[in-house]
Amino acid sequence: MKPSARGRLRPSGAASLASMLIVALAALALATFGAEGRGATARQRVRTGLEVLLDHRLDLIRGKRVGIITNPTGILPDLRHGVDALAAAEGVELVAIFGPEHGFRGSAQAGGSEGSYVDERTGVLVYDLYGKDRDAIAQLFRQTGVDAVLFDIQDVGTRYYTYIWTMADALEAAALTGTEFIVLDRPNPTGGIRAEGPVLDPAYSSFVGRYPIAQRHGMTVGELALMFNEVFVPERTGGHRARLTVVPMQGWFRDMYFEETGLPWVMPSPNMPTVDTAMVYIGTGLIEGTNLSEGRGTTRPFELVGAPYVDWRLSQRLDSLNLPGVRFREAYFAPTFSKYAGRTVGGIQLYVTDRDRFDPIRTAIAIMVEAKRLYGDRFQWRSDLWIDRLTGSSYVRTAIDAGRGVDEIVAGWQRDLAAFNALRERYLLYRLRGGGRFR
Repeated sequence: MKPSARGRLRPSGAASLASMLIVALAALALATFGAEGRGATARQRVRTGLEVLLDHRLDLIRGKRVGIITNPTGILPDLRHGVDALAAAEGVELVAIFGPEHGFRGSAQAGGSEGSYVDERTGVLVYDLYGKDRDAIAQLFRQTGVDAVLFDIQDVGTRYYTYIWTMADALEAAALTGTEFIVLDRPNPTGGIRAEGPVLDPAYSSFVGRYPIAQRHGMTVGELALMFNEVFVPERTGGHRARLTVVPMQGWFRDMYFEETGLPWVMPSPNMPTVDTAMVYIGTGLIEGTNLSEGRGTTRPFELVGAPYVDWRLSQRLDSLNLPGVRFREAYFAPTFSKYAGRTVGGIQLYVTDRDRFDPIRTAIAIMVEAKRLYGDRFQWRSDLWIDRLTGSSYVRTAIDAGRGVDEIVAGWQRDLAAFNALRERYLLYRLRGGGRFR
């Protein structure tokens, strides 16, 4: 069992006055905007932080030089992009757009970006943040002269999805430069009830995991920002915190999946086409750390998993485990790019039959355990041990190599997960439908 991260998860002292005011503001917004939602039907539409800002809180940015970190997901329900709405808003001076991985327009594949350029529609300069560390981002904030930076990106709820770490780096940069940082909250598309999976060991910190949080964090970006700024940012900036404001959503509840929000789904990245993809990616994103294809280069990324050495036995073995909420089909596919491009490979397709019961991380561990048992040394880890960055330590890799079963592996991270859950509850802004806070 890997060493416990319990001590690293404790908040550093009492909550600051600024953070308490932020939480109070969020609670007030929830009471004001969300009261009707406590008996709401799924037909009532959620209002994002972007909408709330434009309709009620432009005072936060009027008279200031404003930058925004965003991508194609930063839209309004009528499909207008937030950048266009902000550029047209009276009294708002939008001076910079900052693009994350995949770029502001979202055209770049994994590990890429679009560079820097002038946005033709608004005439605003777009700056490339991907690959820039905290200090480089701080320099961009100084260079552009921004007084306040907005963050408006749709996350998918998984630790190794990089947008939350762009936010974390930018929070640290804002703490160092005194720049105001405003998070426009959006739904967690896979729900906000559960945190699951291993907690990152800080020794394995990277751009797919800066801070010790669970693989499935079960939080919105606004809730994460509050926790990051209170607990982790001061540890990395000599005790400084950003001047953070979270603009909460109206009418979102923790037990909502994205289809219940009434909002349009925009692909957060090129290989995240649907909410179904986001559900399985929580677990099968780990397949990137192996020599199995994770389905990139197909129309079902992260739902298809395979390799040239895989045959019908993998689907049969996995289905026999009766994992909750999921079934497996024997599948054959030929990726058009990424691993095994142009080759026909054998494998599986995941079918999630019950989202509430489906455990994506246990399922992914089972796939790797059974692939190792069936195919021996033909199943391999990526040579750079990327699996350790994705899982947050060497624990999963070494446990699978040692022949441990799924139950034993999952049991090995429960202590750290319990500590994370205790920390997480301090920063949750939204309730369940019916009024309960937690389940």
